[in-house]
Amino acid sequence: MSDDVRRDIRRLRGYCLFMTAVFAVMTFAAFRQASQKTRFTEIDVERINIVEPDGKLRMVLSNRPRSIGPIYKGKPFGYPGGGRPGMIFFNDEGTENGGLTFTGGRGADGRYRASSGFSFDQFDQDQILYFQYSDNNGQRRTGMTIADRADADIYDLVKQRDSIMKLSDSTVRKASLEKLLGPRNGVPMFAQRIYVGRDLSKNAVVNLSDKNGKLRIRMMVDSLNRPSLDFLDENGKVTHSFPEASSR
Repeated sequence: MSDDVRRDIRRLRGYCLFMTAVFAVMTFAAFRQASQKTRFTEIDVERINIVEPDGKLRMVLSNRPRSIGPIYKGKPFGYPGGGRPGMIFFNDEGTENGGLTFTGGRGADGRYRASSGFSFDQFDQDQILYFQYSDNNGQRRTGMTIADRADADIYDLVKQRDSIMKLSDSTVRKASLEKLLGPRNGVPMFAQRIYVGRDLSKNAVVNLSDKNGKLRIRMMVDSLNRPSLDFLDENGKVTHSFPEASSR
């Protein structure tokens, strides 16, 4: 065997040993990285996506410009993102099912507007349990709402609504929307059942409504600290009051 061949073999062996060592180091480093947590003392970020191993969203935490729009089984629909700073939650199928949002600011005229909400959605529908604060320069309302919604898929509803909105005939468009959003088998698309909160008139109220969303019991302490309890019929007429309305 010639000296040149021996020299080439030695170089090849050395190269193989070097590459084996590099591969071992990279494998070890990758293993350590995969098995260890990364800890930050402080981090500035515009958006964080929490995802399942298959990539489905479970939560998005973001600022306003990078906030996400409605998502149904991984597909955007309804309206674009960019308007909901906060946290949005998603169910096992990658469909939005609630969130925590908040806004607030003062305009050039000195007036302010502020709001925040914490909501939970019915499956494949919109919110049915929510806590809200809304403030228009001192005109303030805050409370908790429990509602019923019809078992109608929100994705299909939005698609049908968007198609109706493209109709050129305003009369036909209005009638079609009323039919789409009207009761189904006697069940309204939305019915507020319980509201507990403070209204715009500074009254502390508890409102209980029937399955059609009509107020039936109203318990209140008004802004002058006067308590009352009213019972109403399905047409909104007060049938019984404590104390009597004339003595309030």
